Amino acid sequence: MSRDAAANLQDAIGDALTERREFFRTVGEYRTDGSYVVSRKAADSAGNAKVFSSFDELRRLYDRLPAEFSAEEVGRTGITGSRRHMLIRHFAEHPGFDCSIERRNPLTARKESEGDR
Repeated sequence: MSRDAAANLQDAIGDALTERREFFRTVGEYRTDGSYVVSRKAADSAGNAKVFSSFDELRRLYDRLPAEFSAEEVGRTGITGSRRHMLIRHFAEHPGFDCSIERRNPLTARKESEGDR
């Protein structure tokens, strides 16, 4: 394989491993190291982002939450400050999580599959 072909392949693999999806208020980003970052859309400080070792770690967090959850329940997992609300919004916006915003004050989400039982 030529050096140019190898460089093109390396670029293609990097693009396939990274993905940034923007939602209404949040962004989810898969990084090349396998981590998954949830951040506020259009925010640039570390206080507006939460890094997970993988998307599966975020999924496990979601699975541990009750059928209806607010910032208080998210905070019990060790996540602090405004990141708790950001994650609630991300769960509601991301199609991989079957959940929606139930109330705006206090911000509360409900898992659809569990809420319909």
